[in-house]
Amino acid sequence: MDIRYLGIAELTEVPSVAVVVDVMRAFTVAAWAFARGAERIVLAESLDEARALKERHPDWVAIKDGPPAPGFDTVNSPGMLRSMDLSGRTVVQKTTAGTVGALAVKDASLVLCASFVVAEATARLLRARAVHDTVTFVVTGEDGKAEEDLACAQYIALRATEGTSAGAAEQAAPYLRRAAESRAAEELATGVRAGVHPDDVPLCLELDRFPFAMIASWDGDADAERMTLRPYEVPVQVTTTDL
Repeated sequence: MDIRYLGIAELTEVPSVAVVVDVMRAFTVAAWAFARGAERIVLAESLDEARALKERHPDWVAIKDGPPAPGFDTVNSPGMLRSMDLSGRTVVQKTTAGTVGALAVKDASLVLCASFVVAEATARLLRARAVHDTVTFVVTGEDGKAEEDLACAQYIALRATEGTSAGAAEQAAPYLRRAAESRAAEELATGVRAGVHPDDVPLCLELDRFPFAMIASWDGDADAERMTLRPYEVPVQVTTTDL
């Protein structure tokens, strides 16, 4: 497996396999949405598109960064989302970095969206599907320099190439520490960013909270084809025959 790390602006060609990392908070929120029962997450290209989709589908749940706004049900906060019942619902998500990164690699053969809460499942899926590929980790925050996203990407790459689930907590410790000391963590903890729950940072730093990876692909509906995220349960001893 050949590994590279790029920011969104550095994507000059379509990668074969892309892992789009947004720890604080898009893909921690997405994982929580699936844990709360969501069926799929539609990744919107703009706030206007997200709002329009919500207007056409009032039963969908619309999420955005920042403070609450008309046309949106909640904000991009795992602490707020964890109390919602999303059973069978479609979620529409638009964020500053995570959804932008996923849409930037929409033509890749495999697109995974990741954070620490789904790290091991993501690594297992990479070992099964991408062992002979070049895997591009898209570091979405701060123009590719977000320490929490880079730390998570490097940790998943380590787990994907090592090929074992032993010692994950010990291996993860320095990467989680880097994320905890990141600029994003400080801004969330000190209220610099709007639409924040006090538990957001600890929730973003939970290792392997969920047993699934998250795969983004084109999904058609009555309106059009859209980039859609779905959970994928990954067996502990995954092999290519399981996929």
